[in-house]
Amino acid sequence: MNIVIINGPNLNLLGKRESDIYGLQSMAEVISELKMEYPEIHFAYYQSNVEGKLINKIQEVGFSANGIILNAGAYTHTSVAIGDAIRAITTPVVEVHISNIFAREDYRHTSFISPHAKGCITGFGTKVYRLAVESFLK
Repeated sequence: MNIVIINGPNLNLLGKRESDIYGLQSMAEVISELKMEYPEIHFAYYQSNVEGKLINKIQEVGFSANGIILNAGAYTHTSVAIGDAIRAITTPVVEVHISNIFAREDYRHTSFISPHAKGCITGFGTKVYRLAVESFLK
C-alpha cells in the first residue's frame, strides 16, 4: 500500500511554531513513527507553502497512490483550486487538521476540501495522521 502525506503552508514548522496549538512533535518524528507502526505501508511525504505546488503533487499522485492524507493548512479555508484538484482525482483523500478547526476562528470552519474528501479528522494533534492511515486500512 502506498500512502502520500501532503502538508500545506507553515506545516514545515511543526515542533517549532505555536506549540500550544500544534504540539512539539516535528513532521519527521510523525513520519518515523508511522513507518515503525506500519512497516507494510510505503509512505511518501511532501510539503509546500505554495498552493500551485500542492495542486501539482495532488495531480501527480492522485491516480496511482492508494491514499492521500492532506493537511492543506490555511489553504483548506481559501482554496477552491485544491478542492477542485481533489475532485478530479481517483485516489481517496482524508483531510486532517492537528487542531480542532471548529474550536478556532469562524473562518476556519469552512473547508473547500471536505466536500471532496473521504473524510475529515480534526483536533487530535499529530495523531490525526495515524487515524487517517487507519481509515485506509479498514
